[in-house]
Amino acid sequence: MLEDRLLIWRLKSGSRDAFRRIYEKYIDDLLTLATNLLSDGAAAEDVVQDVFISFVQAVEKFHLTGSLKSYLATCTANRARDYLRKRHRQQAAPLDEAEQVTADVSGPVQLAVRSEELQRLGQAMTELPYEQREAIVLRLNADLKFRQIAKLQKVSVKTVLSRYRYGLDKLQSILEGEVQKWDR
Repeated sequence: MLEDRLLIWRLKSGSRDAFRRIYEKYIDDLLTLATNLLSDGAAAEDVVQDVFISFVQAVEKFHLTGSLKSYLATCTANRARDYLRKRHRQQAAPLDEAEQVTADVSGPVQLAVRSEELQRLGQAMTELPYEQREAIVLRLNADLKFRQIAKLQKVSVKTVLSRYRYGLDKLQSILEGEVQKWDR
């Protein structure tokens, strides 16, 4: 957090290197968050770029009171929600499958299995109501506290906890149903 405060101070002084460091530090987490919320890699990239552009444009008035990562994650979640509202109003096509990134895979068979598992998880996530999906992604990917998610969603902490629990239960049910289909 001290590093983030220093980077913001340097950014306010016009340092391009400070912006580059902030960008490199948080881009992967924000893209993962946006992709999980939107299930569309291209839209996720647009949303995250918009977040960074807005951040740089408003940096002179910006005052960091908590975690920069949490702040940027909240901005990303808000932009993702705005994007979905806009797309819904325009009656766009259904959500595309999320692009998934695989890590720590030792061979082609493991890569194929991991890729298939991530694809099934991504598809199951799209079947959740948006509020439940957002609560899960913000907690697990953005590492926000339930209190922070409640503030973002403008609901009580108990409501967020319920959305999170019901979302995980529904994910488990969806994924177990798919496993039973494969066993037949």
